[in-house]
Amino acid sequence: MEQYVVPQFIDVESKIVGPITPRQFIVVVIWGLFSFIGYKLFDIVSFILFFLFWTVLCGMIGFYKVNGRPFYIFILILIQGKKKPFVRVWRKDAGQQIFSEQSRADADKPSAAPRPSLKRLSGSRLSELSLIVDTGGAYQGDFFSEEKEKEE
Repeated sequence: MEQYVVPQFIDVESKIVGPITPRQFIVVVIWGLFSFIGYKLFDIVSFILFFLFWTVLCGMIGFYKVNGRPFYIFILILIQGKKKPFVRVWRKDAGQQIFSEQSRADADKPSAAPRPSLKRLSGSRLSELSLIVDTGGAYQGDFFSEEKEKEE
């Protein structure tokens, strides 16, 4: 049997210049480009405000980590959480309230047809019914033949 080396620490990014990763290097280059463009386009007061905003934003995206994950992943998780929450809460009270309102509505209406009586099924009948359901009706079994005999 062949042996393979299993990679360890796959979540650690490689370093290119000292402690800076390729992702951080790209963020710093983008920060420098935008700062230069801002310096050429804006007056000094606007440039300082633009420069501070951009420095904080790029610094957080490049170097800040939340719970051991990069900041941009944290922002993406926040956006996804706002769009579609992951926590589902089941409230038993709400279901009972809806059911009780339906019961009152049903009680006000006169019933046209009497409800059929419920039959007790044995274990063997239940297993046969479950087989019919599992096969999508392909297996008919004795259950339907007995029902047809009763109708005749």
